[in-house]
Amino acid sequence: MKWSTADVPRYLEAKEYIDTVLVPLIPFQLSNDKTAEQAAFQHELLSILANEIEKELTGRMLLCPPYHYRESAVGEEETQRLNSWVEELREQPFHHMFFITFDSSWKRLEQSVNGTLLWFPGKQSGDLSSNEMKQHVREQVGQITELIRSYWA
Repeated sequence: MKWSTADVPRYLEAKEYIDTVLVPLIPFQLSNDKTAEQAAFQHELLSILANEIEKELTGRMLLCPPYHYRESAVGEEETQRLNSWVEELREQPFHHMFFITFDSSWKRLEQSVNGTLLWFPGKQSGDLSSNEMKQHVREQVGQITELIRSYWA
């Protein structure tokens, strides 16, 4: 289920069965012209991945809105801010918190995040509608959903 007007009522009816949250971590910064296109591409690709994961795990997972942050701000303060989200989400209660990102900066803070960080090296550019990209997304979704399911066992 997604954070949308169509899915929230369904979530509220079935929330006792939905024990997993997926939060995309997406950097945003326009101050660096050289990386703006790459960042926009990765944002779109991560959104596609998150939506496809949610489709695979509907009925057990809530896809939260993306957590946006300044790319240069990843550190202790940003981790504390993210963890405050986690505390609020755990009150629902969600037992499994997953964060998905292409930003390797989060890897060094992984132990400080109150959830499971799923970091994947992202493609830098490409055609999101190409068959090659669609195949890449399918493969990634398969691997990620299997990993998430392993936490449910």
